[in-house]
Amino acid sequence: MSESAPDPRLQSLLDRLQPGPVRRVKVIGFDGADALVALEGPEGRNVEVGRVPQHELSMRRFDDPAEIVSVGEEIEAEEIGRWREGQLHLSARACENPELRSFLLGIRPGQILSGTVSEVHNFGVFVHLDGEPDGLCTGFIRVTELSWSRINHASEAVEVGQRVTTEVIVSETRRGQVIVSLKALLEDPLIRFANQTGRVLRGPITKIIPFGVFVRLADCVEGFLHLSELTNEPVESPDQLVSEGEVITVRVAEVDLQRHRVSLRAVMTGEDVQASRSV
Repeated sequence: MSESAPDPRLQSLLDRLQPGPVRRVKVIGFDGADALVALEGPEGRNVEVGRVPQHELSMRRFDDPAEIVSVGEEIEAEEIGRWREGQLHLSARACENPELRSFLLGIRPGQILSGTVSEVHNFGVFVHLDGEPDGLCTGFIRVTELSWSRINHASEAVEVGQRVTTEVIVSETRRGQVIVSLKALLEDPLIRFANQTGRVLRGPITKIIPFGVFVRLADCVEGFLHLSELTNEPVESPDQLVSEGEVITVRVAEVDLQRHRVSLRAVMTGEDVQASRSV
């Protein structure tokens, strides 16, 4: 398993996805497609007015919020945060299915879960997790969490019906979903590559983007070479200078374990080229 430090920006996002407190509220009206609710205080007294945004009302499809809730109805809703000059926003969909919510609340980040792949798409993979409520599919793996290797489609890593063992990233009550990872259970290849800083290596170009190229340096390890390292002349795209599959010589400038990236520099001297051939 990877021991690299978590990206603080990612950790901040995951913290915001954690379940919030549940409040008993009464629907008092609508503001467009949003529902306005009164929050109960001690002895049932209304203490403030909150808002349930349209997309937080239900996991079901609807055109009018009145199809989901009615004025005077009491519902449970999970606190999201304060917006619009301090108004409290809540999610009713997070509490809509008590059995699903109970399942999701019993899952913690870092927990190991197994399941069966149910759908494979270009954006990720849906997984039936063991123990989830009947009729639901709660697991999801983003393409970037399938493998340390660069893949173009999730089907390169898994297939429908395959059994998988994953690590939980976050359990989202508002989406009714558990975000899990396959690659979290594999060692980050950059850990073994971290001592390569300063080395001169040769590798094929695996991808060209408008501002640089990616170069394969080792199994599951790619580095990025910025366009400015390829030439001092103005060019519209790196593919005017190099092509995918072309083998080039580069120097490893930095191995960033936290952001999981390798920065490269161009190699210009004959001595460096000779050094690369001896690696």
